[in-house]
Amino acid sequence: MMIAAISPGYIPHFSGHETFTLRQMWLKKVFDQKTKANRIKKSVFTDDESIARFGVGKNMVASMRHWALATNLISEGSSNDYVVSQRAQSIFADDGFDPYSENPNTAWFVHWQLAGLGARSTTWFWLFNKVTAPTFTKADLEKPLADFAAKFNTKRRISVSTLNRDIDTCVRSYAPRSGSGSPEDFAEPMLGELGLIAEETKGTFAFRRGPKHTLSSGLFNYALIDYWELIDPAASSMAFESIVYGEGSPGRVFKLDEESVAERLFSLEEDTSGAFSWTDTSGLRQVLRKSWDSSAFRNRMLTKAYE
Repeated sequence: MMIAAISPGYIPHFSGHETFTLRQMWLKKVFDQKTKANRIKKSVFTDDESIARFGVGKNMVASMRHWALATNLISEGSSNDYVVSQRAQSIFADDGFDPYSENPNTAWFVHWQLAGLGARSTTWFWLFNKVTAPTFTKADLEKPLADFAAKFNTKRRISVSTLNRDIDTCVRSYAPRSGSGSPEDFAEPMLGELGLIAEETKGTFAFRRGPKHTLSSGLFNYALIDYWELIDPAASSMAFESIVYGEGSPGRVFKLDEESVAERLFSLEEDTSGAFSWTDTSGLRQVLRKSWDSSAFRNRMLTKAYE
């Protein structure tokens, strides 16, 4: 089930990763714990064998579980297990599209789950959709994020230190910190390869807007239908400006400029076999869609992303 961070009833999440960024092989390691029934027992992450099973410390095991949940690889099943998603099976199975996360589209897919849908990654959604300053420091983000968190009717107060740790983990996911430290502390995060955030000067960061050459048309279209379904599933058209600038839109989440989005929309009809079409009549730029099965379309576009 998809949910946007701006949906009514949304429960914000600012912890669970234990301050570890998502590593390249973690999702695959979690996926490989599934049974033939596509379930993962919760005890896999908590029993005495969990450290040996995953080859990392206890806190990292907890972090791996968090990232699997945050990226919708798994979801809550019964009180004893998690359910493995169909998307996870398509990508991470040994005969899947990209079991070892070597294709950049897997990192883009993960980024979309975190910053586009944001079910368990509130700071990711907020940073990529609410922050518009040309440059920012982590300190600049603290109060606005606290104000954003305060809008939700949570049963417990979210501490400043929790928000600060979440901000730090989020930024490091895209712009790894430099300096000395253990190899484990500074291992390259999975999302670092996307080039979405750069450290301009020490402690000052900026989004990298513009064309994203490693982002396939299939994955862009996959994100577009997710966005469409979230904001107005019954609509037969969507304005160009919404696709570029709307909160939770592919343009904003992937940090694409207008020209880059337009170039992708020019080929939309061909890419989607007529399910979508792009029109630019009398200055009115919009995407039109026909009646279709959104789940089947996502499957087609995810397959196309890895062709």
